[in-house]
Amino acid sequence: MSGFVEKPEPTEVPGLVHLHTGKVRDLYQNEAGDLVMVASDRISAYDWVLPTEIPDKGRVLTQLSLWWFDQLADLVPGHVVSTDLPDNAPADWAGRTLVCKSLRMVPVECVARGYLTGSGLVEYNESRTVCGLALPEGLVDGSELPAPIFTPATKAEVGEHDENVSYEEVARQVGVDTAAQLRQATLAIYSRARDIARDRGIILADTKFEFGFDGDTLVLADEVLTPDSSRFWPADQWQPGRAQPSYDKQYVRDWLTSPESGWDRSSEQPPPALPQQVVAATRAKYVEAYERLTGTRWS
Repeated sequence: MSGFVEKPEPTEVPGLVHLHTGKVRDLYQNEAGDLVMVASDRISAYDWVLPTEIPDKGRVLTQLSLWWFDQLADLVPGHVVSTDLPDNAPADWAGRTLVCKSLRMVPVECVARGYLTGSGLVEYNESRTVCGLALPEGLVDGSELPAPIFTPATKAEVGEHDENVSYEEVARQVGVDTAAQLRQATLAIYSRARDIARDRGIILADTKFEFGFDGDTLVLADEVLTPDSSRFWPADQWQPGRAQPSYDKQYVRDWLTSPESGWDRSSEQPPPALPQQVVAATRAKYVEAYERLTGTRWS
């Protein structure tokens, strides 16, 4: 059992129809048929959406995604139509709301990996492959791969694990041409972002994208290259053979699995509220990632 500790009630806004509440984002549709995405300050870990929010997190994710959409615009179009706040929207939606094209979404998590860690490391240790792709002997946690690889996953419901699948399975599900487009776009975007991050002293270990079609045009959707969808590591602390320090919810995971939290991950009990020092440290990591990547102070 997992999911929301307590699922929030959606905010009712005249002129908007609530469509979905996800781990972080609430999705609405306006009268023109566009989607309105609102990034909350919710945070998830171990397939649970926690009862404690991280102040400013939704705004950081939204503003960082917008910055990345600009960096990638010549590679693939993005789904953002406007950042204007809808009429009658609550004031606290400012800075965390995107009005987006309604796309025909592709039901695949498009993951690019340039370094070995996470679920890829688990599979590699069992079979020397990741999503069926053979890799060299001798790699360890944090090793840079010979070249970036496309390792897709099926999208899961809230509380369920995404499942890594082979490229051949993606081609079977969405068609050969679409699978090829997804792989090409994913690896092109990853390569661009990896180089930009590297120039700022950050390693982009892996990341996931979502795509949809606007007619026949492949469009980049959802959030892009945020600490929620990517593993960012400080380059000056990179040391293969161990878990790497990262710009994400590492503090949250570490505290939840520490004796201090009193939480048993293997139980069906929801996790407890986060202490203030964990909230502050996690917020600081999100803000630092934004500032280092964009070169702009968070305000």
